[in-house]
Amino acid sequence: MLIRPRFRKDAGSRARRKVGLYHLFILVSTMLFGLNACTTDSSGGLLQADRIFSSSFESIADFSAFYIVPQGDYDSDHELTKELVHDGEYSHKAWITAARAATNDGFVYRPHRAYPTIQLYKTAEGSFVTPCLISFWAYLDMTLADKPAGSIDDWFSFATLTPDTSDTWNRTVLVNIAPDGYLHLMHVPDQGEQEHIYQAAAANDGSGDLLYPYRQWVRIDVYLDLSADGGYAKVWQDGVLVSHARVDGGHGTLAQAHFGLYASAAVAAGTVYNDALSIREISDEAAALLLLITWLEER
Repeated sequence: MLIRPRFRKDAGSRARRKVGLYHLFILVSTMLFGLNACTTDSSGGLLQADRIFSSSFESIADFSAFYIVPQGDYDSDHELTKELVHDGEYSHKAWITAARAATNDGFVYRPHRAYPTIQLYKTAEGSFVTPCLISFWAYLDMTLADKPAGSIDDWFSFATLTPDTSDTWNRTVLVNIAPDGYLHLMHVPDQGEQEHIYQAAAANDGSGDLLYPYRQWVRIDVYLDLSADGGYAKVWQDGVLVSHARVDGGHGTLAQAHFGLYASAAVAAGTVYNDALSIREISDEAAALLLLITWLEER
């Protein structure tokens, strides 16, 4: 049976939507002032071609040219499903079948994995030229445990993005969530680091409005500039900025990405659904914000 969840339009959600629109209008107005009309050469001479990769997960054929994690590996599984969808008839469902370890501290890295990759570098036109706007819907049903001091907490990753064309994905930028409940950029500004220009957190979100809402559809947008100089990323949750960081180590292109299920070893159960995914080359952040404003107005 096809289940379409209802969206609760309470006063709090309407207020958050208005706040999101207000901040986006201010940002776009500021950024557009003084910009010239030609913004297509933003990555050290690499030229964009307005390319878009999109999938509503209606068919596995969307990913047939790319690597797909085998079903049942990594104590996880995944499939296309009609159980819970946002757009169309199918979504991508991934779930954990058992914990991979008692803790997340093991010498051997043993995360859960269940997803198709998107290997843009394998397409006829090659890797996408950044900046890119990555947009998708996620529904996460999972409990992440805050481990004792000195141990690694549970974590879940919504998105992994890399300029690397190798199978080792050496330089990555992730959108993660931990037991604190806030989406955050990971491996910024460099691999293994977590330093933000802005990060939603309990200290600056007394009302808790920016906490990630589990067990409902949430739109996540990521603006990613992997320029060799001045690279950065931003994450919006339902149209509201929640994370912003500098990104070093890029060379102007996005080669690969994956979404689906990627979680720490000690998580014993949980399910994630993804739908309505798009990756697009975009001229600059102002253009990305205009797209977000259009979506918020139509919501």
